[in-house]
Amino acid sequence: MQRKLQLENILFLDIETVPENEHYIELTEEKKELWAQKTSYQRKDEFSPEEFYHRAGIWAEFGKIVCISVGYFTFKGDLRNFRVTSFHGDEQKLLTDFKSMLETHFNRPQHVLCAHNGKEFDFPYIARRMIIHGISLPEKLNLMGKKPWEVPHLDTMELWRFGDYKHFTSLKLLTNILNIPSPKDDIDGSMVRNVYYDDNDIDKIIIYCEKDTVAVAQVLLRLQGKEILSEDEILHV
Repeated sequence: MQRKLQLENILFLDIETVPENEHYIELTEEKKELWAQKTSYQRKDEFSPEEFYHRAGIWAEFGKIVCISVGYFTFKGDLRNFRVTSFHGDEQKLLTDFKSMLETHFNRPQHVLCAHNGKEFDFPYIARRMIIHGISLPEKLNLMGKKPWEVPHLDTMELWRFGDYKHFTSLKLLTNILNIPSPKDDIDGSMVRNVYYDDNDIDKIIIYCEKDTVAVAQVLLRLQGKEILSEDEILHV
């Protein structure tokens, strides 16, 4: 299927998330109890709910999005570019701005969203946070009533599985084995919470998020048997 897709019809994306509250103590007593229930299986007896709270960004019910980076291809004759931009700041505003972009520029039937592990994380996380903020879902995220083949979502991890649903492969591993250049980062996903709350460095998070967005596009190019992007073809706008 990915060979038939026109690259200019794909919006590549990645999100970065953190706990909605900086500290566990800021939760209401009811929310603390709900957090304990939600994470009991993952924590087992190894961690208390408070000790485990640094991981709250993984769950949309207890986390929030601090950055959505998107990328898309443009073509002019034999020239191609990959344009990357990011939404960040207040979560409600970034979600509203992201929705506006979808409805303005990626609202046609042929348009699809693409992320790595997007079907299990990025797409549902964005949709849940929109609903929590009272934002109506854009068509590309509203799956109600859609048949599986009507869902406008691509997932590079799913494509790499080739039907093996027990197989998880990280984006970092894929870029390595597919010989995709991966600039060394001074942060990884597990450090985003500290960079956001302790260092107050959203710019570092944006750079990290945009690199992953580019990497998703590179993986799809390799899956299609096409030349990967050069640095000159990547434009940050």
